[in-house]
Amino acid sequence: MDWQVLIVLFGSFFVLLGIGVPVSFAIGISSLLTILLALPMDAAIAVISQKMATGLDSFALLAIPFFILAGNIMNQGGIAMRLVEFAKILAGRLPGSLAHVNIIANMLFGAISGSAVASGAAIGGTMAPLQKKEGYDPAFSAAVNITSCPTGLLIPPSNAFIVYSLISGGTSVGALFLAGYIPGILMGLGLMLVAAIISKRRGYTITIKPTRSEVFKKTFDAIPSLGLIVVIMGGIVGGIFTATEASAIAVVYTFVLAVLVYKEVSLKQLPKIMLESIVTSSIVLLLIGASMGMSWAMSNADIPYMISDSLLELSDNPYIILLLITIILLIVGIFMDMTPALLIFTPIFLPVVTELGIDPVHFGIVIVFNLAIGICTPPVGSALFIGCSVGGVKITDVLKPLIPFYAILLVTLLLVTYIPQISLFLPELFLG
Repeated sequence: MDWQVLIVLFGSFFVLLGIGVPVSFAIGISSLLTILLALPMDAAIAVISQKMATGLDSFALLAIPFFILAGNIMNQGGIAMRLVEFAKILAGRLPGSLAHVNIIANMLFGAISGSAVASGAAIGGTMAPLQKKEGYDPAFSAAVNITSCPTGLLIPPSNAFIVYSLISGGTSVGALFLAGYIPGILMGLGLMLVAAIISKRRGYTITIKPTRSEVFKKTFDAIPSLGLIVVIMGGIVGGIFTATEASAIAVVYTFVLAVLVYKEVSLKQLPKIMLESIVTSSIVLLLIGASMGMSWAMSNADIPYMISDSLLELSDNPYIILLLITIILLIVGIFMDMTPALLIFTPIFLPVVTELGIDPVHFGIVIVFNLAIGICTPPVGSALFIGCSVGGVKITDVLKPLIPFYAILLVTLLLVTYIPQISLFLPELFLG
């Protein structure tokens, strides 16, 4: 019976995805079909409705719409260009300087907005014309942008960590945020290394050395934007406010910055920004609600324990199990977007790794890193599509330039996976 439930749940889910049913509805319908194996129709509908409603009744989830709204305000608020100019100060003298500027700007913008797609669109849209003007291959430029925009999913604030915290049973969001810094920076540095090697071979230009006055001005212009990171993380680590309260503060901060300081957003634009944020939040929260129904269906049928037992029968070596989980997640990430993959596979794999003594915070970084690579890959990678769109290149043209960047991402992923202190150093330092 257990294996029958497993076949019905995942079989119906992938069939529905294959025929073009939206992910949220595919999750909900497959969960309902699974529950019908154990309960009559009226009871099954009541159970899944109740689980969807109670799954969204969480104070922590309020952070998602607030961070989405803050990100959308920043996307319209002239912050991207100021971060690009600041990144030129940091990386302007390196080989292929504009490629490094793209990576650093994505790390900074992603850390502020928490969105890979928003970062790829804003920074990529700004950098693509500049790189083309300097003679950079558009496919190479797009590859740099595509693989660097997901760094913001690891460098906080990140909605992915909030979702993981909820699904994992309350892993500290503050600890996850702190744990993401070093892996995210390591990811960016790896990409910069590859970009430097390729740029030096191709003879890409180095930016003209800025004057002292330019350094001062560009740094001063970027400080208010970068201040958001200090306010959010300083408040969380200092115990002044929670991650959810920090998200509301982020909205107020970005509103003041974009409307009153930079004056790039007018009051007339706010209703449109609000509407876009509501639509995006609704999509994410519907996914979460539907996934709560699936989580209950899986738990009721003991599916996580079945998979856990199956993996542990193969090996009780944590290194082997982590490698197997990594391979599965990389394959899943190719075909599924991050949020549904996170919602579905966290309750399956978390019991396995906790039984082996792996820290839930460390595993949160590992699963998010895995799925972040997935959004850069065909056929459904959102970062891939947005990067090609703003870069003005075809997906087929960018696949070959992406290969060395994929390679360094995999190397970095393995380092983060097998050296837990890369993730746990900062949480242990600040939170004990």
